Amino acid sequence: MNNLKNKSAIHIGMVLFPNFTQLDLTAPFEVFLRIPQSHIYFLSPDLAPVYTDKGFAMLPNRTFEECPDLDILFIGGGWGTGQIMEDKRYIKFLKEQGERASYVTSVCTGALVLAAAGLLDGYRATTHWLSLDLLQLFDVIVEEKRVVIDRNRITGGGVTAGIDFGLYLVAEILGDSLAKEIQLMIEYNPQPPFESGSPQDASKELLHKIRTQTKDIQEKRKEQILRILGKNAQLLT
Repeated sequence: MNNLKNKSAIHIGMVLFPNFTQLDLTAPFEVFLRIPQSHIYFLSPDLAPVYTDKGFAMLPNRTFEECPDLDILFIGGGWGTGQIMEDKRYIKFLKEQGERASYVTSVCTGALVLAAAGLLDGYRATTHWLSLDLLQLFDVIVEEKRVVIDRNRITGGGVTAGIDFGLYLVAEILGDSLAKEIQLMIEYNPQPPFESGSPQDASKELLHKIRTQTKDIQEKRKEQILRILGKNAQLLT
């Protein structure tokens, strides 16, 4: 496995895109910033503010062109993943950095973008529970887990899984001791008020409600993925 323990600096790139979910990014960021030798880059095609799916902005600090070779490449999810799955700027950047990075990672529907870039072909991976069936359309071995580690690919489930993901990644590259220290420092001791945080625990009525509310966007994403796969197949013939 890629060993980053002896590096004097660990370069972590976190990709911003319009309508991303801020917690997908800021949850693992809260873990990453506590890695002593980490240098974290918020990345975008340019330095203009990037608006989340809730309407407030975050500022990139590096453009794609200015980005150094990354040790850890990360992308989160959000409603905007559909847009960037067909954005050549994002796909080109992910492919190029993904080929060189020690670890290629995601949280939530960021996995769909990695898959669209071909970076999860033949790997085990996970994503938000609503999009597991969409991830299966790619050449990906889908697992319904909070975090999946397959060689140098590490993927997390939906939104709040970002903290778990971050801690698993730290443990993987720098050992359990630092991961435990970070977990205590951020007091990550989840005690959810309800047992409804996964499709296994939620009621059938609640599952039906959520699936109905998100049906249109999930169908649009499926159509888009099939279109992407069709284009890729044409390039191979």
